[in-house]
Amino acid sequence: NYLLGVGRADCTGPVAEIPLMGFANPDQVGRGLLMRLYSRAFIVVDLNNARRVVFVSADIGMVSQRLRLEVLKKLKSKYGNLYRQDNVILSGTHTHSGPGGYFQYTLFWITSKGLIRPSLNAIVNGIVKSIDIAHQNMRKGRLFINRGVVENSQINRSPFSYLENPASERSRYSSNTDKEMVLLKMVDGNGQELGLISWFAVHPVSMNNTNHLVNSDNVGYASYLFEQEKNKGMLPGEGSFVAAFASSNLGDVSPNTKGPFCVNTGDSCDNPQSSCPVGGAAMCMAMGPGSDMFESTRIIGHNIYLKAKELYEKASQEVTGPLSSAHQWVNMSDVLVELNATHTVKTCKPALGHSFAAGTTDGVGAFNFTQGSVEGDPFWDGIRDQLLGEPSNETKACHKPKPILFSTGEMTWPHPWHPDIVDVQIAAIGSLAVVAVPGEFTTMSGRRLREAVKREFDSHGTPRMDVVIAGLCNVYTHYITTYEEYQVQRYEAASTIYGPHTLSAYIQLYRGLAKAIATNTVQDLPRGPEPPFFNISNLTLVPPLVADHAPAKKTFGDVLQEVRQQYREREAAEVTFVGANPRNSAETGTEHNFLTVERYASTSGSWHVVQTDASWDTRFYWTKGFRGRSNVTIEWHIPCGTEPGTYRIRYFGHYKKKLPNSHFVSVPFEGTSSAFEIT
Repeated sequence: NYLLGVGRADCTGPVAEIPLMGFANPDQVGRGLLMRLYSRAFIVVDLNNARRVVFVSADIGMVSQRLRLEVLKKLKSKYGNLYRQDNVILSGTHTHSGPGGYFQYTLFWITSKGLIRPSLNAIVNGIVKSIDIAHQNMRKGRLFINRGVVENSQINRSPFSYLENPASERSRYSSNTDKEMVLLKMVDGNGQELGLISWFAVHPVSMNNTNHLVNSDNVGYASYLFEQEKNKGMLPGEGSFVAAFASSNLGDVSPNTKGPFCVNTGDSCDNPQSSCPVGGAAMCMAMGPGSDMFESTRIIGHNIYLKAKELYEKASQEVTGPLSSAHQWVNMSDVLVELNATHTVKTCKPALGHSFAAGTTDGVGAFNFTQGSVEGDPFWDGIRDQLLGEPSNETKACHKPKPILFSTGEMTWPHPWHPDIVDVQIAAIGSLAVVAVPGEFTTMSGRRLREAVKREFDSHGTPRMDVVIAGLCNVYTHYITTYEEYQVQRYEAASTIYGPHTLSAYIQLYRGLAKAIATNTVQDLPRGPEPPFFNISNLTLVPPLVADHAPAKKTFGDVLQEVRQQYREREAAEVTFVGANPRNSAETGTEHNFLTVERYASTSGSWHVVQTDASWDTRFYWTKGFRGRSNVTIEWHIPCGTEPGTYRIRYFGHYKKKLPNSHFVSVPFEGTSSAFEIT
């Protein structure tokens, strides 16, 4: 007997000059927009005991601790004690094409140029707004669960690490990735469809590290397709049906299904070092199924959508039973793990290994680092010792065989470089247990965790629980590999920051939460040490906004390069305007739409919007020039089935103007292309 509420809100933030979060490539800064980013919120209330659970999936790289603490603070001031750290799960989809800069730990400042307030605010406000909308639209409803296999959409990008796991364990599974999608369907008491959450393990890196357009990648495209289908006649981002495609144990799972090839020679580089004979690891890149990254995103997203659609339509197993949620803060740098009756081990202060700097075949790192380094490099270690200090012997020993590149747990200037205090959390909605994990569990790590949690429920009188892992929740702690995978130190292992026993520690902690839920003793769980909230207002290397300027005899929104008079389906209409910095529009704090495609209706003599900047078929490019000048190019890739007729493209921006008193104001403007025919 549940009340259900769903909500969606924009959380795109600034689409220019902000580093994109995910590939840790400082050159990958935003220069425009392909698809908008959304926060999608789902609230379930148990009518019998008034308990509630909130699950949010946001189109962002990951949820940071700073983001979570600010969201919880806002929820407390709005709703008092209704929404708290124990019953609110915040999960990131893990797109690598969203704005960064929303972290308080120093390591993440390096590639995202500090703490960027407009970026953080957009996500905080978007998440809170999506929860507000769900809260305001609660009604009696029913939940259904279904599961099924998704084919041709993922590969394991560290298969040599996976093979380190015991053969007896591997033989229980048909694949080195989890191909199962779990889907939760929501309908109201009258049978009206409300929305869905799908959990499926795949990295949203179909768009690679050469991309500069903000977008939600393959899983975002799946959301887009499902919502477009259910919200008939609405523009993207509008309509009441909400479809979230959330992350799971995607640590070693890539959507680039053609596998890794040497960019320079075309040879396979599917070897333990992911290295090429000429050019080394920097040349080894995995390719998706499409001819370019846009097509690969579309193909993988469409596959995921089709499976979700089938599971949604056939979902008949109802989820019933009481709600419960359990949460603890844990100091992950100091957990004692009882492996068995005689053996106790410990987690470590956080540290990253050499192979962290190698990156992956989805996005290679800088310099000459390779994956699978179990030896340090005297050159880089020497530079590190000079700049950042040498790791302590204790930390070196604790992390073995990882050669430490950054001993982040021992670096505290100007603030700690990595979190010690981490959230562990489980929400049980009837027979569904959502295990919210603070990072990227690999395929086998996720299997071990799910199995342990399920066993714990079983042994305390709660059998037949569906256990699903929600990834990238609450605080970001990089990767979690198995102990065996850790030994060969590929990227995922080098990024397992609390040492070789990280997974065992989490399994012990989540078993404790599951037991508390099953035995109804959640109130006796210790809260644990509260995470810190650093006093940082805005500390950033992002260039300050300056006054925008138009070229001589031109004004903002003037057309510099006109559309053609005629196009057919599958061609791209393109127009270039005198532009202004898109950050001005984000800073005005409104949900700003940069463009529309409009069709002329001769019957009424008026123009109607058919596409916006949230549409998959439109691309908004911003090109920065000198002295405050810039251009905006808008492309509309005309889809099959577009109605013939007369169309135009419009651009909406804000330019920054300096007043005589030296204050700046943002002035809105617009531009319009000539009309063109689609035949």
